Amino acid sequence: MKLLKTSVLAVSLLALSVGCNDKDFLEVAPTGALSDEQLNTPANIEKQVIAAYSQLGNDVYRAPYTSMWPYGNVRAGDAYKGGNGTADVDAFHFYETFTFNRVDVGNTDELWFLIYIGVSRTNDALRRLNNVDASAMPTKAVRQGELRFLRGHYYFLLKELFNRVPYIDETIPTEQYAQVSNVALSSDALWTKIADDFRFAVANLPADQPEIGRANKSAAQAYLAKTLLYQAYVQNTSHAVTSIDQSKLQEVVTLTDQVINSGKYSLHPDFATNFLTIGDNGRESVFAIQFSRNDGTPKGRTDRGNQLNYPMNPDYGCCGFHQPSQNLVNAFKTDAQGLPQFTTFNNSDLSAPADFQTTTVDPRLDHTVGIPSHPYKYAPAFIFETSWLRDQNTYGVYMSMKENVLPSDPSFQKTPPFMSSSKNWALIRYADVLLWKAEALIELGRPAEALPLINQLRERAKNSTARLKTTTGANISNYNIGQYPAAQWNQAYAREALRFERRLEFAMEGQRFFDLVRWGIAAEYLNTYFDKEKTKRQYLRDARFTKGRDEYLPIPLNQINFSKGLYQQNPGW
Repeated sequence: MKLLKTSVLAVSLLALSVGCNDKDFLEVAPTGALSDEQLNTPANIEKQVIAAYSQLGNDVYRAPYTSMWPYGNVRAGDAYKGGNGTADVDAFHFYETFTFNRVDVGNTDELWFLIYIGVSRTNDALRRLNNVDASAMPTKAVRQGELRFLRGHYYFLLKELFNRVPYIDETIPTEQYAQVSNVALSSDALWTKIADDFRFAVANLPADQPEIGRANKSAAQAYLAKTLLYQAYVQNTSHAVTSIDQSKLQEVVTLTDQVINSGKYSLHPDFATNFLTIGDNGRESVFAIQFSRNDGTPKGRTDRGNQLNYPMNPDYGCCGFHQPSQNLVNAFKTDAQGLPQFTTFNNSDLSAPADFQTTTVDPRLDHTVGIPSHPYKYAPAFIFETSWLRDQNTYGVYMSMKENVLPSDPSFQKTPPFMSSSKNWALIRYADVLLWKAEALIELGRPAEALPLINQLRERAKNSTARLKTTTGANISNYNIGQYPAAQWNQAYAREALRFERRLEFAMEGQRFFDLVRWGIAAEYLNTYFDKEKTKRQYLRDARFTKGRDEYLPIPLNQINFSKGLYQQNPGW
């Protein structure tokens, strides 16, 4: 047998030596792979566009960017990290406390890498698409618009997370990536690059797309409005807001009006619909990440970024992260007129079950927060219990609900040891569009025009109690929500109301921290929060926000090393 093997080996080597002298041997195409030229066809470019879309939801629980919950909620004081103590995914603990964050946290590096995969996919597809003749690909301009929309989204995430990042488009060869500095563009110039992508998308996308999930003109107009709203708050190198660009605010009003007047969107009559699978791609969804299950893939295209955020009861099993803070729960209190308690809401805690009956609250509380003794996720007999909590001594007794579904929901899927679902995640809701317009109007000195926009959301919240019932049909909590009166509606009051309304409407949806940074109030707001919250949560005793540093994550050390020191670190790190 050993002799046979040796003989076969000798013959094989001889054949190889002879074959290598044959030019044709070198020209055999590899199997199971496509050449670069083979990708340059309309059919394959279409597939690359789909791949660029797919990266919207290709995050992982260690570095989620679907809902942005560790960066937008945990860093904002709306949520505690949760999980099994501070060492459980300790990067999120570092984000939450700020004091312990470092430049070498691997999760931060992975977040950067995953989002840049999205940039890479859009650039590769655009590079090929730009060279295709429109006669061979009638969808060319539309697909270019979609890719520019997606690239704008990926860079928007990078900008709000890291501030100064290398801007790489389809014109830069791959071998030159490491030569592009992250400070080659000013902060304002980088915003303009992002806005340019959305402007191109507005000009080239149709009003309606034949396939659900593709970006349309209204989605591009909305995202452009969001970009210009962020850009309008001009920051200096210490991240302090020095002025507000009125011309950009006026363009925000124009763009949001175009979305509003398109007639495509409106508020769901019930706030709950946004957070149920029946609301997927509904009237309030301007643009959403599309998830799926039972789609022919091994585990489905489900929401992996929120995998950690389910309770620890037998119906779910893991993992108890993303717990609403006591401060957030208190913020839903209302006064006798049903209005928020701007300055006094945190003077006392809503904690005991009786508190939710003796104190009046905004109905959006029970759409957002899982509360012991209350029904969970609109199921009257499915009562949230403290036994569902993983570490209540550290993180308290509340759980997030918006991103979760019931175990009986057709979108629910266990991905052991985690939970997941195929419910969409809305990146832009119509409520966003209304409040972006309201914010721009207030900062333009036109608060009276903003009043009906904000009151629309409050009226919708008032009418959103049908699913908030016990098994006897009674309201879960003592609801009282009213509309803001015109009498006291000056610019200062309207600004405070707008900022509070954004907190209540989008609580636990990953937006709050970026609002605080945009408005230039993150340091004052969060250090006031820590001063009070650390008396309730010992693990926050050393938490402190450093102004001029903590508005943005550090540039990952791995990325600076990759650039051989070309990338410059953010201030203070």
